[in-house]
Amino acid sequence: MGEVRLVGVRDRVLSIDEVFAAVGDPAAGGVALFVGTVRVEDSGRLVSSLEYEAHPDAVEVMTAIATEIAERPEVIAVAAVHRVGLLAIGDLAVVVAAACAHRHDAMRAGGDLIDAVKERAPIWKRQVFDDGDVEWVGIGSR
Repeated sequence: MGEVRLVGVRDRVLSIDEVFAAVGDPAAGGVALFVGTVRVEDSGRLVSSLEYEAHPDAVEVMTAIATEIAERPEVIAVAAVHRVGLLAIGDLAVVVAAACAHRHDAMRAGGDLIDAVKERAPIWKRQVFDDGDVEWVGIGSR
């Protein structure tokens, strides 16, 4: 059984190095690292601004998700952090990592980790498009 070494929801710039270091382990032959960034367009529409908001239980939910992944026998360590607040195009929105002895296991665990965070963590995205339209993206719709 692996360890959950870092989980957080932050209103400041995220660090890829911090997440990578959190899952570092001499037994890990593979680390899958996913970095989600704010893109300039969504569904063919230009984004002018983006803001994330989180429910007070977001860290608890993310910890439960990370624990589920860490309980897999092949997982050594996992970490996940998500940003909240107003973000600019190119900013890091989410960083997750999974460390395993083998690369295929790490890729699978890391992919499952980010998918579960996107599907289940109570974090909402408010996008404002160049034409002035606003869209809220929430649980289950990301």
